[in-house]
This record gives sequence, C-alpha cells and structure tokens, in this order.
Amino acid sequence: MTANTLRTFLLLAGMTALFMGIGYLLGGPAGALLALIVAAAMNLFAWWNSADMVLRMHGAREIGPDERHPALRQYAGDVEFLARRAGMPVPRVFVIQSDQPNAFATGRDPQHAAVAATTGLLERLGRTEIQGVMAHELAHVKNRDTLTMTVTATLAGAIGMLANFALFFGGNNRVGLIGSLAMMIFAPMAAILVQSAISRAREYEADRVGAEISGDPMALASALEKIERSARRTMNAGAERNPATAHMFIINPLNGQRMDNLFSTHPDTANRINRLRQMAGASASVQPGPWSQRGPWG
Repeated sequence: MTANTLRTFLLLAGMTALFMGIGYLLGGPAGALLALIVAAAMNLFAWWNSADMVLRMHGAREIGPDERHPALRQYAGDVEFLARRAGMPVPRVFVIQSDQPNAFATGRDPQHAAVAATTGLLERLGRTEIQGVMAHELAHVKNRDTLTMTVTATLAGAIGMLANFALFFGGNNRVGLIGSLAMMIFAPMAAILVQSAISRAREYEADRVGAEISGDPMALASALEKIERSARRTMNAGAERNPATAHMFIINPLNGQRMDNLFSTHPDTANRINRLRQMAGASASVQPGPWSQRGPWG
C-alpha cells in the first residue's frame, strides 16, 4: 500500500467518524441514517450515470473505428495500447473541442470507463506527452478513483444535510442551539477540507501509476508543465459552465492555483512535477515510449 493510498483510507475513515459523531449529536442514529440514505441515493445515481452525463456536459465526441482524422486515430490507438499495457479494459475515447489543453477520465468502473482529451491538448503537446497524460487518466480508472470520490461525496453530502438539520432542530439535540449553529457552519467546511485532501491524494497516486504505465515519468512532467501554463490563459467553456466537474481534469480548468491549499482539489503542479522527476531519477534506466516528440497535429 502506497503512502497516498494509506492517506486516502485514513481521510475516509476520518470523514466517516465525523459524520457519525455529528449525526449522533444532532439527530441521533435515525437522523444520521436518514442523511446517509438521501446522500447515497443522490450520489449513486450520479456515479452510475457519470460517464454519459459528464461527456454530454462538455460536448465530447467519441472517436470510433471509422474515424478519418489521422491524429485522432493515432490518439485513440495510443490509448488502446496503454490500456492493454496496463492490463485493463480499453475505455471509450473522446475528444472535446476546447483550446485549453486538458483531459479527464470518467465511468463507474474499468468496464464502463471513458477518457477524453481536448483538441488543445492534442495540438499543443507532443505524442509522448499526450501518452503520459492519457496514462494518468487510465490510472484513475484502474485505481477506481471515481468510486472513491463518489463515496467521499456521499459522506460530504450527508454531513451537509445533517448541518442543515441543525438549523431546524437546534434546540432539540445534545449540543443546544449555539452548538448546532457552530456545527452548521464548521461541519460542512471540515467535510470539504477532507474531500479536497482525498482528491489531491488521488491525483498524486494517478501521477505515480500513470508514469509506471507509460514508462516515462518525464513525459508526464513535461505535459503537466505545458498544461498548467496554457490553462492559466485559456478558458475552458465547458468547465466554466459546469464547475462541479473541475476536479476531474488533470489540471484545474478554472484557474491556476499555485499551492496545495486546503480547499484545492488539485495539488500544486510544481510539486507533482518534482515527484515525477524523483521517480525518473530513482529509475536505473527510464525507457522512453515508442513515439517521437513531435506533436501529432504538426
């Protein structure tokens, strides 16, 4: 078990304990159970339908076997190669019309997964860099991060509901009105903090596993640097319309945050690049991928 995976389990355990404690204080076992059921139902529906919902939000187009554009065929072929190299089912492959270089993975499990890259990513990055990015996204699928984040969102939503219960039943619980108001303010904040920390841990882990899949940590490091630089000055219209999906992208599509701050869903890019460089340096011999550095779009 890696340090990031252990950290994820500990954070999930902490969020579960937070939920149980708040539920007991505010509504007793019945109140906690009701909040958990409602939150679970909402998030399970989103998780089961996540792939199609998110892809429609961003206007993604699937790349089929009859695709005529050679660069798109090459991109889809590289994803297939990487998936087989990782020993996992080949996901559906999509492209999104957006000048901002970025990518994400979605789907409830490896058998129902999809990966998507923007046209900006395919235009601005070299082939090995694109491969590094897609290996990162395949790592999310392989690690079942969609399920992890759904569980996290369920607990966070349940904690938020319990906090709202405090507004209506503040005088009828174990902590009184003042304590209920304090929980209403601070409990959701604590849940968001833990949720963001789990998201950052999963990004670090996807970087590590993705670098192992591609066999070239420096390709992903170079890609992250280019994406971060371009994302700061290029708007992603789909992400701006649907900010709730921002955490899914390899780099925050809404803004370029410069630190691992408590509320950030993405780690600082410089920290990610440094870790990848350490991976490359620790390897006795990092074998480059079978592709050239020249971008597939010329």
